[in-house]
Amino acid sequence: MTYLVHRIALPCSLLLLALSAWSSPSAAAGRERIEAFLTTTGFDVALESIALASASAPQMLGIDPGGFGSDWARLTEEVFDTEDMHETAVSILEQTLSDEALAHAVEFYASDLGQRLVEAENDSHMIEDEDAKQLEGQEIVAELIQQGSKRVESLKRMNRAIDSSGTALRALQEIQLRFLLAASASGVIELQLNADELRQMMKQNEAGMRQALQLSALAGAAYTYQDFSDADVIAYAEALEEPLMQEVYELLNAIQYEIMAMKFEVLAARMADLHPAQDI
Repeated sequence: MTYLVHRIALPCSLLLLALSAWSSPSAAAGRERIEAFLTTTGFDVALESIALASASAPQMLGIDPGGFGSDWARLTEEVFDTEDMHETAVSILEQTLSDEALAHAVEFYASDLGQRLVEAENDSHMIEDEDAKQLEGQEIVAELIQQGSKRVESLKRMNRAIDSSGTALRALQEIQLRFLLAASASGVIELQLNADELRQMMKQNEAGMRQALQLSALAGAAYTYQDFSDADVIAYAEALEEPLMQEVYELLNAIQYEIMAMKFEVLAARMADLHPAQDI
């Protein structure tokens, strides 16, 4: 199971919309099938990789991560508890993921192509050096463009299918906002702007941020699927464009990104015990 922008969060309102749209207990899948679904699609590993997002937290606050020492590893391990995140996702999916959508996704990801994709995506999700991964992906994209390859357009098509509702930009803005406000409330930083002013500042930077997200997603896809044929990439894009797969992805992204947002808010509060307040 892949997703467009690694390590971001959707607004809570999007999660609530997703849950209200699909909540149908009578048609929802059982827990055992949900667990099997997570393993088959690789979404269990995507959840685990959320913990890697904590590496960017100090930089978002303008704090030197080296100042935390060994306490930082201990704190992030406690906050980003994989069992807790897994249980949260399963509990929500039990109430929202329909048997029809589950069966559709499992059928694809259980296929030969699907399992090869999951293996590659799982490996990609758990890479700790995101910068190195991005750099290698950018080099792959540059080479494809130089060759005049149509593969770049296929990768872009795949990314559009993963984020068909175009929520990636709003997601990144929301995680930053919620994290900054939580850090301010806990005394980790002193904000010079209120929430409305922060939103306005982010809105002014939307064009550049949107382009950066698209380039990041393209580089990530180029890296992750570099060993797949052009035909495989096209087949995956077509599978992702199926209505039931769109339903699955929108729901899973909403759950995953909201878990990230909540965990970052907890992290901001707990950071007050590790580092003195700083202005931002």
